[in-house]
Amino acid sequence: MELDVFTLFPDWFGWFLSQRHVRNVVEAGSSVRFLNYRDHTPLSAGQVDDTPFGGGAGMVLRVDVVDAALRAAYGEERGDRRIVALTASGRQLDDALATELAREPALTLLCGRYEGFDERIVAHLATDAISIGRYVLSGGELAAMVVADTVLRKLPGALGHADSAVEESFSEALEGHPEYPHYTRPASYRGWDVPEVLLSGHHERIREWRRQQSRSRSR
Repeated sequence: MELDVFTLFPDWFGWFLSQRHVRNVVEAGSSVRFLNYRDHTPLSAGQVDDTPFGGGAGMVLRVDVVDAALRAAYGEERGDRRIVALTASGRQLDDALATELAREPALTLLCGRYEGFDERIVAHLATDAISIGRYVLSGGELAAMVVADTVLRKLPGALGHADSAVEESFSEALEGHPEYPHYTRPASYRGWDVPEVLLSGHHERIREWRRQQSRSRSR
């Protein structure tokens, strides 16, 4: 996958790039880039925002600035690349959407800032709009990390074991339910005991117990 993130703060993603699963997919041939809107703004002094028409508090990320950044990166033809505006009004991120995005060969995430995007960015420059939840962040950088993390960890070679991403919360393997509870040593601690079925060695009983626990967590 080619994953690009457009942001005003590319340095903020240094920690994200250092994560093992991100390094794994990069080493396996994927690319992850962070591009600064200011590097190609057509405005003077690195300006990227302006006051909203109609009045109101805050500043809005300009459509000409984002268009210039996209043109600098991709030219006029963007092909089938998914370009996602991270905005509160977008489609809610879930496991199904993350799986859909993970199948894309090229994905771009647009981080908003200030009061958000000029709506023409969402309507004409982006192919998708995605929200990570019904709350407000100061910018799209944290949202971009969330989307990128959910997508990249689904790529081959990202996790230490291929089966690690199969039975996860909300996955198809668990019929969209949360993951079942896990336990490890010691088997008993302060009177808190591990369920006996997990110590039985009876794999079919364990699988059924886990399915039941997963379903019950959706209630």
